[in-house]
Amino acid sequence: MEIVCPAGTPAALRTAVKAGAHTIYCGFSDETNARNFPGLNFNRTEMREGVEFAHSHGVKVLVAINTFPRAGDEVIWHNAVADAEAAGVDAVILADPGLLDYATNNHPKLRRHLSVQAAAANADIINFYAQRFGVKRVVLPRVLSVQEIATINAEIEVETEVFVFGGLCVMAEGRCSLSSYVTGKSPNMNGACSPASHVEYHDDNGVLDARLGGYTIHRVEKGEPAPYPTLCKGCFTAGEKQGHLFEDPVSLNAGQLIPQLKKAGVTALKIEGRQRSRSYVAQVVRNFRAAVDALALGQPMPEGMLAKLSEGQATTTGAYKKTWR
Repeated sequence: MEIVCPAGTPAALRTAVKAGAHTIYCGFSDETNARNFPGLNFNRTEMREGVEFAHSHGVKVLVAINTFPRAGDEVIWHNAVADAEAAGVDAVILADPGLLDYATNNHPKLRRHLSVQAAAANADIINFYAQRFGVKRVVLPRVLSVQEIATINAEIEVETEVFVFGGLCVMAEGRCSLSSYVTGKSPNMNGACSPASHVEYHDDNGVLDARLGGYTIHRVEKGEPAPYPTLCKGCFTAGEKQGHLFEDPVSLNAGQLIPQLKKAGVTALKIEGRQRSRSYVAQVVRNFRAAVDALALGQPMPEGMLAKLSEGQATTTGAYKKTWR
């Protein structure tokens, strides 16, 4: 199975390649990708050089152009598609139907993948994207069980890619109304949930407040780690309850489900974390490469992978093993 690894910087790309990734996904340094944070991503020269480096080691590169263009500014996204093809990337990851139509008509030889931001969660919509826009792979949203993924794969003729490690979101993929409400910036269009321009930290007599858009999201005592303020993982008071009301700080880790995902027809395993360090990238890639190689050789899956790299050092299999249906 193909391991698709995040790279938020050129250095992270080289680290992922050396650690054993089959494929890298990354984005340009602008609002065309959904990890538009200061200090992350690639300018055009870095993208071209990154693709050359990856290809020289037999590794593919995918470019996420997965935000939704603003009316009147579509040329920014059109240029990103053209520049990705000029850089020699192996595919672009798109979400917006209009941008998919543009790429289909103007860059027909450029392979197109459907982003998780499109939230395509059934065979009918996936087949529509494949037939109308020539999509070759769909990144499935993190709301499906393994059995539902198997059912979808039985009814489509495109590849499926699923997340196996990293952050989770309580919203439908990319539809973060919480962040939009507090900051006035849509993650789908501006490319960042909890944009850094709206983040503040205040020391109140030794107690550190982490704020987003003027709202206090976390309050920690001196010496305690202060998390980045994202609303879905914030601490709040509601009635007599105080704590993580929307979502606990926990990471997806579906490493032990890789055999079931393979049986369900999954082509590629995606690791989340373009904003994470090179050390994170190296450790995650090595562990998942070991797991995939063990599966290919018929050996037992490695135990206890990556616990220390998870949010709150806690993990979940998310919807893959859900039992409420």
